[in-house]
Order: sequence, then structure tokens, then C-alpha cells
Amino acid sequence: MKKTHQYLTFQLDTEWYAIEVSRIEEVLEYQSITRVPNMPESMRGVINVRGNIVPVVDLRYKFGLTLSEVTVDTSIIVLEVALGDETLRIGTIADTVEEVVEIAPEQIEPTPKIGTKLDTDFIEGIGRINEKFVVILNTDKIFATEDIGQVAESAAE
Repeated sequence: MKKTHQYLTFQLDTEWYAIEVSRIEEVLEYQSITRVPNMPESMRGVINVRGNIVPVVDLRYKFGLTLSEVTVDTSIIVLEVALGDETLRIGTIADTVEEVVEIAPEQIEPTPKIGTKLDTDFIEGIGRINEKFVVILNTDKIFATEDIGQVAESAAE
């Protein structure tokens, strides 16, 4: 019997994405984000999560999607991301957080090499949930870029 994995599904623009639940610390209602000068454009700023500074990255910018207005459904997903030897807490903005789903390995197709809007290194695969396709993200690879390293160093200071 093959083991299924649990994923949190969320929406950016018209596309559905998923992150493995074990990587997610919590989902927060959208809150005011404090802009930090000289940060990369994908970095929206920082938020206070129970006394800790958490940098917030906008995946819409990183994926080349149009930026959108904040709505009542907008949330911040706080993740644990491995960056080098350390584990960092990073927030990302979601237009809508849907649900936690179980996806069996046989429901996950390999990453397509063409026809996708984002760097395919960020994608673990494409999951099938009923008739809907969900892009399963590799958060360590998304946030292992230079701009995130700069964010992490600044947040630590």
C-alpha cells in the first residue's frame, strides 16, 4: 500500500497550488505588512507573529503573475523552509486557502517541461484532485534563491 501525503491547497490568480502540510506552521488572516527598505521586489515586508519577525514573500511576483488586491479571503501561510543549515519561518500570501487534501503518489504526474508559467525547479509535480489539477510546490527550492537569503539575513539582524 502506497502512502498518501497531505497538502494544503491554495489559490493564486486562477491557479491552484499545494504545499505539503508538514512544511506549514500556520495559516493567518491577512494582516498589515511592514515594508522594509532595499528588499527584493518579491519581498512584501515583515509581520509580527507572536513576537517574532517573519518575512513575507509574494509568490505572485516570483511566478510572474499580476499582483492583486487584498480581499477577505487573502491569507498568509507561514512555512518552515530549509535554507542552508538553518530552518527559517517565511510567510507567503495566498488569495484563497482551500483545504487540506490527501494525494497518493499515483495521483501526482511529473513536472511538465514546457507550458508552465513558473520555473519548473519549484514544482514537485502536478496533483490530480477529482477533475482539478494542483501544482505541488517545492518550498525549499522556491525560497532558496538569493533574494530570500537576503531577506533571512535582514530579518535575523
